[in-house]
Amino acid sequence: MSWVSRVLEALDNPFVRAAAILKRPSLACCVLALSVATSGKAQPLVPKPHPTPRPPTPKTDRSLPPLTPVENVWVLALNNLLTLPPAYDGTNAFFSIEGNRLAAYDLTSGSRSWMVTAQPEMAPVAGGGLVFLREADSLRALHVGDGSLAWELPLADKLAVHPVWDNGWLVLALATGEIRALRDVDGHQIWSRNLESPAHAAPSLAADRVYVPTTDRRIVALNIEKGDVVWEHRLGGAPNEILAFDDRLFMGAKDNFFYCVMAEDGRIDWRWRTGGDIIGRPVADDKYVYFVALDNVLRAMNRVTGGQQWMRPLPFRPAYGPVKAGSTVVVTGQTPPLRVFNMKDGVAAGTLTGVGPIAEAPADSKKVPSFPPLADAEIAAVPYGLEDPLTHLPRLLMLFREIARGGSATLVTHSVEPPLVPAVSALPNLIQIAPVTPTTPPPRP
Repeated sequence: MSWVSRVLEALDNPFVRAAAILKRPSLACCVLALSVATSGKAQPLVPKPHPTPRPPTPKTDRSLPPLTPVENVWVLALNNLLTLPPAYDGTNAFFSIEGNRLAAYDLTSGSRSWMVTAQPEMAPVAGGGLVFLREADSLRALHVGDGSLAWELPLADKLAVHPVWDNGWLVLALATGEIRALRDVDGHQIWSRNLESPAHAAPSLAADRVYVPTTDRRIVALNIEKGDVVWEHRLGGAPNEILAFDDRLFMGAKDNFFYCVMAEDGRIDWRWRTGGDIIGRPVADDKYVYFVALDNVLRAMNRVTGGQQWMRPLPFRPAYGPVKAGSTVVVTGQTPPLRVFNMKDGVAAGTLTGVGPIAEAPADSKKVPSFPPLADAEIAAVPYGLEDPLTHLPRLLMLFREIARGGSATLVTHSVEPPLVPAVSALPNLIQIAPVTPTTPPPRP
């Protein structure tokens, strides 16, 4: 073995290599040069292979499907009239019915989960696994799972509007103009703020703000953590319920204007005049905001510029705000049918009556006996749009009121099957020619 080989072998140890470099700098330089030359011969440069071409990735269609055509998921009888608007928490619904009762239903199966005695004075509110009830002199919170009591607080003060829940906060708007923020898990009060004017509609929460529309025509923005006033702005009329986002607020007002207000400072970005009061809370998608007014018109406005994208006259006076279901928007009056429109261009997408084929429930099911609503039924509450947890198809819950049979509920979903096409009628003056039967047998071969 040559001395070079012995040096290289010795330098395999890092400690020996360091010592050699410290004691013999000239030798270290020679070894470094040899190692470079040797490594170059042992590992010749190889050109990198060309990247393997990948097949083009098809674009995923992320657009939401429309609600229509629909098929019934279930139809059930509540056997009692609704006394207040319902509350929803995901796929759970809570109905205040006659007889001072609160009934909870699973919207996936249409079965009743539980029923308790309750006397709420205004619409219940649900969220965070709890349902909140404003009763005569108290505020109660029930567990969504079984209806058991979570906590109860004395509350003698009158509320101007129903409580509002969002992300762990329960906000109360008193008739005196005081706003209280409670922790939802135990009802502990975090802060209170007196706005000197009662709320005209339910407050709305977004980001770190709570927005209160007041009867003296103001929108007041409060910090959700401490209740400090961030800004306030007075409109031309008392504002209705606010659709709040992190950057913009949308609402109608009693001066027949629809407003877009900047969330940062309360500045009016744009407004649109209508021929009547705006009804209910608007809905929105990524580009447009949709609302109805008592001039019997459904409008779609650009969220940023305020330009009218489209408008559609309605054959009835709207009773509630529009409801978003998939890529369609649903508008209701006092009675069926409900009208469905495409959100993109406003094209009519069908009507909903709540009547359709009903599947028989299994014998061991807790589902209430079902039936289609009568033709003279009235719409009892604003419809509720939700999504199928498995297929992610849009669904819509419709509630009806019938004096003879009480309340009923119908859940419809987008139908993946094409609608049935009626058979083509026979052509006029059709002449059928039958084959002629020979009178004599054919000759034998």
